[in-house]
Amino acid sequence: MPAPSALRRTFAVIAALPLLTLAACGYGSDAKDDGTAKVAAGAKKIDGLDSVKIGYFGNLTHATALVANQKGFFQKELGATKASYATFNAGPSEIEALNSGSIDIGWIGPSPAINGYTKSKGTNLRIIGGSASGGVKLVVNPKKIKSLKDVKGKKIATPQLGNTQDVAFLNWISEQGWKVDAESGAGDVSVVRTDNKVTPDAYKSGSIDGAWVPEPTASKLVAEGGKVLLDEADLWPDKKFVITNIIVSQKFLKEHPKAVEAVLKASVETNKWINANPDEAKAAANKQLEADSGKALPTDVLDPAWKSIQFTNDPLASTLNTEAEHAVKAGLLEDPLLDGIYDLTLLNKVLKADGESTVDDAGLGVK
Repeated sequence: MPAPSALRRTFAVIAALPLLTLAACGYGSDAKDDGTAKVAAGAKKIDGLDSVKIGYFGNLTHATALVANQKGFFQKELGATKASYATFNAGPSEIEALNSGSIDIGWIGPSPAINGYTKSKGTNLRIIGGSASGGVKLVVNPKKIKSLKDVKGKKIATPQLGNTQDVAFLNWISEQGWKVDAESGAGDVSVVRTDNKVTPDAYKSGSIDGAWVPEPTASKLVAEGGKVLLDEADLWPDKKFVITNIIVSQKFLKEHPKAVEAVLKASVETNKWINANPDEAKAAANKQLEADSGKALPTDVLDPAWKSIQFTNDPLASTLNTEAEHAVKAGLLEDPLLDGIYDLTLLNKVLKADGESTVDDAGLGVK
């Protein structure tokens, strides 16, 4: 592991990036409010709020939020308090929106949550629930790479320096005994930081030999002739690791716990419905993607991408801690103080009321 001074210098460089918080599946940084929420007649407001502002990414790993929006689960639980939505293309913009009060609750990847929390010295957010696991793959050009050992010497894309997949790939490289400079990406493997929205074109042009990326980018590469060489889930105990969390601003959590509980209840309801109705849920998620972005995913991308994602209320806290350790090991992050990043009190209340098993915070909860 690099010396503390080296880590501080590295962190200073990375902190100059926009929070180093590109979410697991980010495609940019724009946000928009779709303004389509409908309030049921005769319903009452929660906590006296006119609205609860919910943020998420237009990606299948955020399908809990996509489906809850599309099927009206959020609005059902919020009553006359309008569920309003903002869609994001990157972690920095969602964290900034949370910090400014432009959103109250958001679906986001582990790296943005870790970095947002540590950058604010533990004052801006809490992780209040889980949403999804999996959905990340190493996809390669089968003509150039036929086995894992063939990755050495090749050009492999990740979404951004220090993002969730970048850290995972750097850690995997290290475990092979290969050397790569984390910041430049140069070494035994060339790590090429490429925005997910252009990764398929980079693959088609031959400028990269593969990519360690989330869904649906991984399945887009497969549709272009790529081959899945490794599913990241195979590297984790029980094949589970956090890809999407639910976060809330600490101020909103303190002032409006009933509203937060309502959103969590909707999330738990939605995950139950998704797991009981996978085909219908997949269609609903894709319909909301089309509503948000103007473009639905084709079947040859949607179907395999959906199969690789597990929807869960468990935030898989121990895996978030491991991901933070991987970032420290790579020299991309000082050893973060994550104590208090979780507050699963309301989620466990909802789960108990629903007759489901409660979840734990791996010792990283509010004391």
